Amino acid sequence: MTFTIVIALITAIASLTLGYFARKYIAQSQANSAETQVGKILNEAKAKEQEILLKAREKSIALIDEAKKEQDDQRRELRETQSRLEKRETMFEQKLLEIQDRHTKLTAQAEKVKAAQAEVDVLKEEQVTKLQSIAGLSKEDAIERLVADVQASESEALSARIMKLERESSDYYEKEVKKILSTVVYRYAGSHASETTTTTVQLPNEEMKGRIIGKAGRNIQTIEKLTGCELIIDETPESIMISGFSPIRRQVARLTLEKLMSDGRIHPARIEEVIEEAKKDLAIDVRKAGEDAMYQLGIAGIDPKLISIIGRLKYRTSYGQNQLLHAIEVAYLTGMLASELGLDPVIARKAGLLHDVGKAIDHDTQGSHPELGYQLMKKFGLPEEIAYCSLAHHEDKPKTLLGCLVKAADAISGARPGARRDSYEQYVRRLEELEKVATSFEGVDRAYAIQAGREMRVFVRPADVDDYGAYNIAKEIAKKIESDLHVPGEVKVTVIRESRVIEYAR
Repeated sequence: MTFTIVIALITAIASLTLGYFARKYIAQSQANSAETQVGKILNEAKAKEQEILLKAREKSIALIDEAKKEQDDQRRELRETQSRLEKRETMFEQKLLEIQDRHTKLTAQAEKVKAAQAEVDVLKEEQVTKLQSIAGLSKEDAIERLVADVQASESEALSARIMKLERESSDYYEKEVKKILSTVVYRYAGSHASETTTTTVQLPNEEMKGRIIGKAGRNIQTIEKLTGCELIIDETPESIMISGFSPIRRQVARLTLEKLMSDGRIHPARIEEVIEEAKKDLAIDVRKAGEDAMYQLGIAGIDPKLISIIGRLKYRTSYGQNQLLHAIEVAYLTGMLASELGLDPVIARKAGLLHDVGKAIDHDTQGSHPELGYQLMKKFGLPEEIAYCSLAHHEDKPKTLLGCLVKAADAISGARPGARRDSYEQYVRRLEELEKVATSFEGVDRAYAIQAGREMRVFVRPADVDDYGAYNIAKEIAKKIESDLHVPGEVKVTVIRESRVIEYAR
């Protein structure tokens, strides 16, 4: 057993020894093979390196040759350019010398001309002096006498010529203007009924007056205090008159009374609640009126606050004409006029709608409505072209074409039949003022305002005023009416000069 183990150990040791040497031999063989491959790879890499270096050297030599060639070409071009510049410089120097020589000659000629002109002036003065001494008249006296002789002999021809020229030009422009305006007015079909905001509230019965007044007048005092309006209760049956400076406040008072009569509960606490409800309802109605106007005209891009201010025009009237309807009408007319003249109709409609927006706040703010409207539009960021139209429609000569169109549209809207109404006293006073202006001119015999103040018939004394003088009087009367009076629309001035010779045969 021991022998067997010993033999096994010897065998194992021998196997391990043989395996070690066999593995060492195999590893040595593999190492020698790897070294061989590495050497081969190194040799190939060196060969490729040499090849790459040769190619790089060839390319660098070619690039250097090309660079030298380009450098030679550039040098040749520079030499040619320098040669051309030298030639041009020589030419410029020659031309400069020629110009200087010519300038010298011209200066000398100018001096000669000045000297000759001075001699001529001296000769003219001597001739004029001799003529004045011979004629016994100075130059100014001779001119005045010549003008007086021509005016005396040709005054009729001159006046006829002047009137003919002005008539021809005015007829042409009047014809074109009438053509455009008639087209615009024909295209626009607006309402001819003048709408006004009412300040009268109808009552269901006479007993309601006592309930509105309340015990010791508490109810009516509360209404007047909270609305800022005065309630006038007189002997008129079943009606109450609301008196107030602001149309918005009058509308709040009217809505309050209607709500109180509908509800039936009338006492100070309920009045306060109803007034707040009326203000909210009015604000909604105002905003809706402004939005409806925007939609109707196809206008967008306006601040909602400004739209609400536009809606307040619904409760503002001028000469009985509702201002919101007037603004919409002016917007339509301005847009059509702009289309006829090739301008943007959308901008024109916006300017026409906003031209009287100052009237929506002129009761609450100090200042005229054109200035308030201009400031309001600038505050909301509207362009100067549109904001200026608030001022332009009250100026004699607007500075922009759009301002002229808005002014014309405003005049059309206010002057058309049925648009506005005057009281009897205002109507009579306007006619008297027109006649007074006409009769203030020298040579006027009598004057009559006809066609509701749209035309003036002025009769002049033929012995004191000639045809040309009558023409001038008509122009002066028209200018004075424009500057001194504020009349809606246009006033036609007709001056009549007639001579009547009467003789009797017996």
